[in-house]
Amino acid sequence: MRKVLMIGAAVLVSGTASAAPAPHLAETSFAQLAQPLPLPYDESADAQRAVATARARAIAERKLLIIDMGGNWCLDCRILAATMALPDLASFVHAHFEVVTVDVGRFTKNMAIAAQYGGVPPKGVPAVMVIAPKSGRLLNPGKTEALSDARSLNPQALADWLAHWTQVR
Repeated sequence: MRKVLMIGAAVLVSGTASAAPAPHLAETSFAQLAQPLPLPYDESADAQRAVATARARAIAERKLLIIDMGGNWCLDCRILAATMALPDLASFVHAHFEVVTVDVGRFTKNMAIAAQYGGVPPKGVPAVMVIAPKSGRLLNPGKTEALSDARSLNPQALADWLAHWTQVR
């Protein structure tokens, strides 16, 4: 029994944990999302300042930072925003992540933000970067554009994708 407790403590100390389970969403299709879909990107925002502020909040609240790069012209970006606004998923996201949206125009602005966190400028959006806020380390390299075809998924798949990153630190 003592050995089992010591192994359990070692797992906790090492930071190895399983992902927080995604909430089960009642919505099975994006057709069930509130219409019109949101326009989540502030085209006139100071993106550098917004990211720095969100990162500071993520550090203070011990959450992961999500930098969601996209544009209001992008259907997949708007689907992601509407899905994340579903009440069950919104509370999950709020508990685990600090989210900041960054407008990239037509891939003409704020592209350097990705490089600041070890990523590459996105070629598709939404480009979702999951960041360990203290270190600034990109936790999902090579997977930042995984949701750029969000419409091919469903709301639960998006929730599951987000939940996966809660285990990575």
